[in-house]
Amino acid sequence: MDFLLLIKAIILGLVEGLTEFAPVSSTGHMILVDDMWLQSKEFLGKYPANTFKVVVQLGSILAVVIVFKDTFINMLGLRSLFKKNKTLVDKAEQQQRLKLTQVIVGLLPAGILGVLFEDYIDKHLFTVNTVLIGLVIGAVFMLVADLTGPKKPEVETVDEISYKQAFLIGLFQCFSLWPGFSRSGSTISGGVILGLSHKAAADFTFIMAVPIMAGASLISLVKNLQYFNPDFLPFFIAGFLSAFIFALISIKFFLKIISKVRLVPFAIYRIILAAVIYTLFVL
Repeated sequence: MDFLLLIKAIILGLVEGLTEFAPVSSTGHMILVDDMWLQSKEFLGKYPANTFKVVVQLGSILAVVIVFKDTFINMLGLRSLFKKNKTLVDKAEQQQRLKLTQVIVGLLPAGILGVLFEDYIDKHLFTVNTVLIGLVIGAVFMLVADLTGPKKPEVETVDEISYKQAFLIGLFQCFSLWPGFSRSGSTISGGVILGLSHKAAADFTFIMAVPIMAGASLISLVKNLQYFNPDFLPFFIAGFLSAFIFALISIKFFLKIISKVRLVPFAIYRIILAAVIYTLFVL
């Protein structure tokens, strides 16, 4: 086994884990680190490299499930497996069923547009220039959210989100179909504009990310099962574990600081990142 290539796989997992759920655009980072430096297509080939990126994304998704395990247990109506008091269980599950339907409502807008325009997005928007545009415009949107959002949030926790707010956050999520805009950047910013606290908006963003990312990833994996062979498996495993570990760390850290630092530092970082990519790889 080539340990240098294994290290590259771990680095890609690290990049995915640290950036997937922060509002900085994991797509922009993967282009910078992989397409312009590590060149995973060079050592894996075009299609295995694409499959590898799906595998590391699943590592990040697993981290979210671990962090929000209690929420997902309640949403799926599984609390009765762990609690003996049926009255309390029924009450908790009734409240959580509302949250599950709110998640579904939030997923619909981007899900429908994603299906309708998937081919166009894949063919025309996954370029360095379009990612740069997404990074900058997304950063401006985040700055606007912090400057125009209510001084005192109307919604402090994710349990208080209404159906209307869930749907409108889903509409904001449509911006993330443009590579570089960032799913979490668009939904957290949208949530803040709608009156959610930064923490509530971030929690809802992470919860919404699991079904849409898991579904897209699993479909892609089914289509590319032929690449799961002994030649590529060590790289897939290394990338998956790396993404899982670093996503677990970054999610917990992000949720602790988001209410304090808000979105401005991330917006500034995105603009700097766009300037670096443009200077080094476009000029």
